Amino acid sequence: MDAPPKISVVIPLYNEVDTVGAVIDRVLNCGFDVEIIVVDDGSTDGSREFMKRFEHPRVRAFFHAENKGKGAALRLGFAAASNPYVFVQDADLEYDPRDYHKMIEPLADGRADMVYGSRFLGGPHRVLFFWHYVGNRFITLLSNAISDLNLSDMETGMKAFVRDKLIQLKLSADRFTFEPEITAKAARAGWRIYEVSVSYSGRTYEEGKKIGWRDAVTATLAILYYRFWD
Repeated sequence: MDAPPKISVVIPLYNEVDTVGAVIDRVLNCGFDVEIIVVDDGSTDGSREFMKRFEHPRVRAFFHAENKGKGAALRLGFAAASNPYVFVQDADLEYDPRDYHKMIEPLADGRADMVYGSRFLGGPHRVLFFWHYVGNRFITLLSNAISDLNLSDMETGMKAFVRDKLIQLKLSADRFTFEPEITAKAARAGWRIYEVSVSYSGRTYEEGKKIGWRDAVTATLAILYYRFWD
């Protein structure tokens, strides 16, 4: 039997002390030869202290002295990744590492350079906010129109890459604008992009969800920026 693929999983962490331990445990038990890179982005809720105490031979932690944003945390994590395939995993239990098995297939067999884990292709998901759904679909539609893609979920937090391709992109977005930036630049570079359905256990704002309507406006402006001015 062939050995499982080696993957690097980058976890940007900001104020998720209640869930990050469970996320790490799920990733460690995802069935792959995995290294985990956690980048604490200036947490103030105890997440930083938790990761300083956490010890495991397959887990490395890096720390920002202050909050710089998801994109900045991911760039640091990507630079530290050493395995052939790189996954992004949020620290909040909304995405399930068991879906890596579906996402790895187009990468490992050479069909894809990047895979999006879509929340809108029929996978099981918690039923939540209508207007959040509308905002996601609008942002994805605008991104598709400008990048000439047909994604169903550009803003998904679960993405995977061939590392050799990923390190060629010059990324600069510091915050949630990472999503439109990498989409625009991957499309411009002619990457082969796939989507697979993933499960999604979304949170309410009372449960800790951070992204809101201001981020949707910022993402819209970022899509236009990366198309016309970057």
